[in-house]
Amino acid sequence: MKPTKNQQEILRRMEQVYADAKPALHFQNAYELLVATILSAQCTDVRVNKVTKDLFVHYKNAEELSRADYSELCDEIHSCGCYAVKAKNLINTAKLLMEQFGGEVPQTMEELTTLPGVGRKTANVVLSNAFGIPGFAVDTHVFRVSNRLGLAHAKDVAKTEEQLCALVPREKWGNAHHWLIYHGRQICSARKPKCGECFLKDICPSSEAEIQDKAKEA
Repeated sequence: MKPTKNQQEILRRMEQVYADAKPALHFQNAYELLVATILSAQCTDVRVNKVTKDLFVHYKNAEELSRADYSELCDEIHSCGCYAVKAKNLINTAKLLMEQFGGEVPQTMEELTTLPGVGRKTANVVLSNAFGIPGFAVDTHVFRVSNRLGLAHAKDVAKTEEQLCALVPREKWGNAHHWLIYHGRQICSARKPKCGECFLKDICPSSEAEIQDKAKEA
């Protein structure tokens, strides 16, 4: 898929503005990133970082997490939301890591998505940020922003990932994921996007549509 001139310019500007974009989750290895990403579902990265600061002291690796008491783990991750399901997934994931992968986090999409609570988004985050393997994780920010900017034209996450992977050079998938997240958090929020402050407002199709709608209403 060859990008249009408009898409090329959007990506060029984002790469320039968000050159220092990096993961917001705190981690030191693939195990910690996997756990943190599972916890981040429907939760802010700030909250997850507060929880994992103590969690990784108690459960330093998959072996220790596999032996965690379910009720105690629920209490420890309670503030992340959906704690009952997440605690169950974390313990079962840790057990599977011990049983099938020698306690190590696997490095393929196929293997990662066999772990409880791990879908393509989580797997792509781990592959890209822990192992340097190209992956384009599509979360709510990436889905919203890419479609607003016209980088994707999709109604679901899977199709959005497919279109973004075809549009963005493979070696930039991980970085582009962070550009879109940064833009979604800082400018292109879900309810009240800051179009007036946006460095893409002159080439953003959604911004142009908004301006035209306002003109019609005036």
